Amino acid sequence: MESNPHGDLAPSSVAGATAPSAPFLAGRTALVTGAASGIGRSCALALAAAGAHVHVVDRAADGARRTAAEIGGSALVVDLADPDAVDTLPEAVDIVVNNAGLQHVAPLHEFPPDRFALIQRVMVEAPFRIIRRTLPHMYREGWGRIVNISSVHGLRASSYKAAYVTAKHALEGLSKVAALEGAPHGVTSNCVNPAFVRTPLAEDQIADQARAHGMAEEEVVRRVMLERTAIKRLIEPEEVAHTVLWLCGPGTGYLTGASLPVDGGWTAR
Repeated sequence: MESNPHGDLAPSSVAGATAPSAPFLAGRTALVTGAASGIGRSCALALAAAGAHVHVVDRAADGARRTAAEIGGSALVVDLADPDAVDTLPEAVDIVVNNAGLQHVAPLHEFPPDRFALIQRVMVEAPFRIIRRTLPHMYREGWGRIVNISSVHGLRASSYKAAYVTAKHALEGLSKVAALEGAPHGVTSNCVNPAFVRTPLAEDQIADQARAHGMAEEEVVRRVMLERTAIKRLIEPEEVAHTVLWLCGPGTGYLTGASLPVDGGWTAR
């Protein structure tokens, strides 16, 4: 059989050809965690608009059901801190977006061990279990996309965020292992690394950081959240979702094991 010089591009995607009429993810199934709000919800909307059926996973039942109803997806109310519950999630999934997370801000010597352990369960163990559960289906299909919503804190550290920084660095390693193992089977695995995004989690962080640093909330945004960025504004969830969608689209089959900063220049310094 003659090889395709355009990689995973369909013939209609080649320059000069007529664009396909069907959405490029038609027939695909996606699973997005933390999809009731924020980045996860934006990812669910973007993937659904591209034709995928989306499993909307969140412990917030009302939000998950609202998002699922809006996009014609399936709401799965699951607490990712419960390993047994995670192991009930669907296996026949073509796209996984590991997005769910939580934050706790405290000096390392005062950091509650139970909170540290909880953050690792939700942000490391749950993604591991989900990837482990869905890879056999992706391997059988010869195609799969794993997108892990990491952070600039998967690449750099900040004070007072021991659990979050640890979890994001671990997620980076997990993503790279999935990339190496998935490559022979047509499965890619990448991280998206935003700086501060305008989400409920960020709003909570502003209050936490204000207490930790002893400053006003507006000063936290200016001096802590945006101090390192070249672009002086919070990132919108839709901007992160655009990157996730691009990684699931045509033309990115050769991109794997990468960490893509969507950070307004935060990591350029």
